[in-house]
Amino acid sequence: MNAETQIAPAGEPVSTPAAAEGGRTGTLIRRSRDYAIVVCFVALFIALAIASDVFLTSTNLLNVLEQNAPVGIIAIALTLVLVTGDFDLSAGAVYMLTGVLAASWAEPLGVWPALLAAVACATAIGVVNGLLVAYARIDSFVCTLATGIVIAGVNLAITKGLIRSVADPAFTDLGTGELFGVKYAIWIFAAVAVAASVLLSRSKLGRWLFAVGGNPEAARLSGINLRGVRIAAFALSGLGAGIAGAIVASRTGQGQAGDGISITLFAFAAVVVGGTSVLGGRGAIWRTVLGVLLLALIVNGFNLLGIDPIYQQIVQGVIILLAVAADSLSRSSSP
Repeated sequence: MNAETQIAPAGEPVSTPAAAEGGRTGTLIRRSRDYAIVVCFVALFIALAIASDVFLTSTNLLNVLEQNAPVGIIAIALTLVLVTGDFDLSAGAVYMLTGVLAASWAEPLGVWPALLAAVACATAIGVVNGLLVAYARIDSFVCTLATGIVIAGVNLAITKGLIRSVADPAFTDLGTGELFGVKYAIWIFAAVAVAASVLLSRSKLGRWLFAVGGNPEAARLSGINLRGVRIAAFALSGLGAGIAGAIVASRTGQGQAGDGISITLFAFAAVVVGGTSVLGGRGAIWRTVLGVLLLALIVNGFNLLGIDPIYQQIVQGVIILLAVAADSLSRSSSP
């Protein structure tokens, strides 16, 4: 028996003052991890508002939201996967493929059928990833890395390395249209954030996602279909990548081949900075959204203040390291 725990006559553990102190320390660290993103975001927002006269203008703020809406949607979808303890490195390639397919199908199918079909294909790829991880038992990191490479190759095969442009001006409606002076992309980002937040925090599937990521064996013993939950998470990740890809393709009026690794890394960084654990079982959509906006403000602030963009990566890397360290400390301090 260790010095921190005693066993009561009924067999229940009784915490000593030392154990209680450890529990309070763990709770404090977890709360610091959960709400550090809020403090950092508010501090950066205030600092930029003071340092730049342009920052608080509606034009700048709406531009930041619009430019980062696609990566925000991908990050939200990746949060659902990370909560289960899995990774999806193919999201960027799926995002690029969606744009290529939408641009390729716009003329024969029509604009909206092409966009919807491309998003459906992205969702189907997510399902395939989930099936490979759940049934073939391939590690999600390796599996999605491989499928991402395959999809990037398919992108090149379809386009032959060329840009697929769409002549129909209606193709750009989704990416450039506005509602009440706000671009559709921002509205879609907000709708996806609300829907995912409700799913993760108030639905049965959300509870299952946390259970699978937190303790898979306990989840299995409680009757949760682990395979089904993981497939659902990957399907939603594919859906998110598809929506983001459709928005960007519509914004630019074209589809272009690529592996999308940069947007994947940025989205993944935002999720981690937002406090979602890379080991699964912990995460929140609102923190992911703040993670996206925090990294976006760093880029925006550097541009407004004329700071060498080389230092952006240094600052972002340090923030990611601190976020991962906070998660590791919170787990090691858990009672």
